[in-house]
Amino acid sequence: MRGVALTGSERAGSAVAAQAGHNLKKSTMELGGSDAFIVLDDADLDVVVPRAAAARMGNNGQVCTAAKRMIVHHSLVEDFTSRLQAATEAFQYGDPLEQGVTHGPMSSETAMKHALSQVEKAVANGAKLVCGGKQIDRSGFFMQAAILTDVQKDNPIYHEEIFGPVAVIHSVNNDDEAIALANDSPYGLGGSIHTRDEQRGYQLALKIDTGMVFINDITGTAPDLPFGGIKNSGFGRELSEFGIEEFLNRKLIHRP
Repeated sequence: MRGVALTGSERAGSAVAAQAGHNLKKSTMELGGSDAFIVLDDADLDVVVPRAAAARMGNNGQVCTAAKRMIVHHSLVEDFTSRLQAATEAFQYGDPLEQGVTHGPMSSETAMKHALSQVEKAVANGAKLVCGGKQIDRSGFFMQAAILTDVQKDNPIYHEEIFGPVAVIHSVNNDDEAIALANDSPYGLGGSIHTRDEQRGYQLALKIDTGMVFINDITGTAPDLPFGGIKNSGFGRELSEFGIEEFLNRKLIHRP
């Protein structure tokens, strides 16, 4: 073995990276994330809310690059929240192979129970549960998509990754507050900025401490785009020439 590439949790990454280091093996780690979904005051909610629903609730939120924190300008946050609530309450749960079903079960009973417990913990510490957040009364590991607001910094889940269908919405007064909140996380995988002014979005993206930022799009992957994060989200890159070069050994042959 010459190298190790892991996609997984912080716990798994810490253990595997330690073993790789002990054996002097090169490693790349693609770990957890708590991506920010920043909605600026000039955003078009007709476009942004469907993006938000897909970015947070796709695959029941069990995606490392899911938009786990919605950071919305205060002038739009009430409308944004009500629209996102309507979108999530319209989800249809059941067998993913059945016509009309939008959401199947979560990956395991453990995953479902953990996400439910995080919602309960958030509410017990002052958060507001706007909708969902309960187990659905049917066979299988089904959880209603949830929206939380009023999650303050002293709430235990403020810095946690919720790996399930739970959107946490924060209200901010300006761009500086949005960037500060986006960066106030132990994670640094991806994120997105939504605005009618792409240049404004680009200037703000430069200030976000993550491995990836998407402007007017949800965080995604493509063969030609380097994928990876910083901080507790890991290190190294996958895909593109950067991913290929992670495990190359550069050899110098010098002939004077």
